[in-house]
Amino acid sequence: MAWLEFAVGAKPDTVEDVAALLTAAGFEELIIEDQAELEGFLEENRACWDYIDPRLAKQLEGLCQVRLYLEDADAAARDRLERLARTQGLPLTVKALGDADWETGWQDSYPPLEVGSRLIVLPYWLSEKAPAGRIPVILDPGLTFGTGAHPSTQMVMEAMEARNLTGADCLDLGSGSGILSITALALGASHALGVDIDPKARDAGRENGERNGFTIPRLEFFTGNVVEDAALRQMLAGKKWDLVLVNIVADVIIALAPLLPELLAEAADVICSGILDSRLDQVEAALAQAGLGITERRAKEEWRCLTAGRRSE
Repeated sequence: MAWLEFAVGAKPDTVEDVAALLTAAGFEELIIEDQAELEGFLEENRACWDYIDPRLAKQLEGLCQVRLYLEDADAAARDRLERLARTQGLPLTVKALGDADWETGWQDSYPPLEVGSRLIVLPYWLSEKAPAGRIPVILDPGLTFGTGAHPSTQMVMEAMEARNLTGADCLDLGSGSGILSITALALGASHALGVDIDPKARDAGRENGERNGFTIPRLEFFTGNVVEDAALRQMLAGKKWDLVLVNIVADVIIALAPLLPELLAEAADVICSGILDSRLDQVEAALAQAGLGITERRAKEEWRCLTAGRRSE
């Protein structure tokens, strides 16, 4: 089935009005794109990330429009939209998308991803495609953050496969899709527990865990903020962890640093990633202040990953 993508131009102070006009005309499935609104969202949630892909920022420059999709064969809807744009003086552009399988075409964006020397991340529809010699980590990449494609996640996975996790208890702070918790179990850990502030992460982690054959009590997920929730922190500290994974952003790692020693078993390590090179010194200083010494550093592109353990006195 062939489709057309229409973009109706607007101004920041009129984009909602344009969307309302289109809805009143019978066009209900709309995508509103507004650079100012997105920038406001990013600013309000600055603590969640340090970095925005410059390619995305470039694409957003001056962007203010409403997009919608119509079947090429639906001439009546196309004519109605074009008349509306013409009478209202709205700029309208159209792009032919051709034939596409709209239900499964997006899956092409998630090919198998080899990580390190032994791991391979597979979307669930390719779960049977793991090559010999690779340990599969099977995910639904559409559920939440953590597909394995980001350098910060890959570095943690590589650091994990380089160590012996047989029988280990692993704590995953900022668990997202559950990819790191699942990886720990796939590498031989006996128990993994993930924590994330996003309630969606708990269900996503459980669902992805089931795809890999891991369920409660071996794999658990909780929702909460470890920095702010003393009860959650006390519960986690009730079990000393052999490995703690913190793949978030620099500001959150810095806030967590003073709390990490109470979570670590005597010979345990913490792997911290999601750190931009420009923030590395600050994170290392926070870990040192908490009594943790750096034992390994990894780098990919502008991202850094640190492994740290208790400093010997």
